[in-house]
Amino acid sequence: MVNVTITSAGIELSPGGDVVLRQQTWGDYEDLLECRQDHAAIKVRYNARTQEIRIMAPLPNHGNESDMLSDLVKALLRHTGRDWQGFDPITLKRFGEAGLEPDACFYIQHREAILGKERIDLQTDPPPDLALEVDATSMTGTADYEPLRVPEVWIYREGSLLIYVFDGRHYRETSESPAFPGLPVSQWIPEYVRRAWHVGSSVAMREFEKTLREFPTPE
Repeated sequence: MVNVTITSAGIELSPGGDVVLRQQTWGDYEDLLECRQDHAAIKVRYNARTQEIRIMAPLPNHGNESDMLSDLVKALLRHTGRDWQGFDPITLKRFGEAGLEPDACFYIQHREAILGKERIDLQTDPPPDLALEVDATSMTGTADYEPLRVPEVWIYREGSLLIYVFDGRHYRETSESPAFPGLPVSQWIPEYVRRAWHVGSSVAMREFEKTLREFPTPE
């Protein structure tokens, strides 16, 4: 049985722990974020439709995979000649509806709208253009992202990359990333995340960058 301890001093949950609190309000969620303080290793998610708060403590391999996934996205952005602003960690909230913490997110098309901001307020700021999730501890439901309206969400799960795009109401799975059209990211990402595990991140990144250089840039 997984136990969570919540006090004014913080939240304690063993690595790999995943706890759901039911019949919770937005105020309960805000109180938990305050209790957590700067303990970013504990992730807290809220969904007003289900009135559930989910508290997660990722396993160590979660951080390795999420770091590599983020680095691969940056390499893709450099390859395609685009600027970006990345956030990790970040809490994305739409007041009274939902709050969650992707493993990383990127502002690409809307980068200039959030430059210089220490906090993102989705009541006035656009959502990130791309959010990344690594499901090493618990499963990410795309319904959790619907109130936040992030255009594209990647979920790395069990050695596969799932790509979802928001159609205005729901997320639908797609085989091609709108952020990187013409590039086989669903094939590349799992390959190089696994490669990093065996040869190290720096070696895998050099190999990935070589693959990008040899691949024709989409028109």
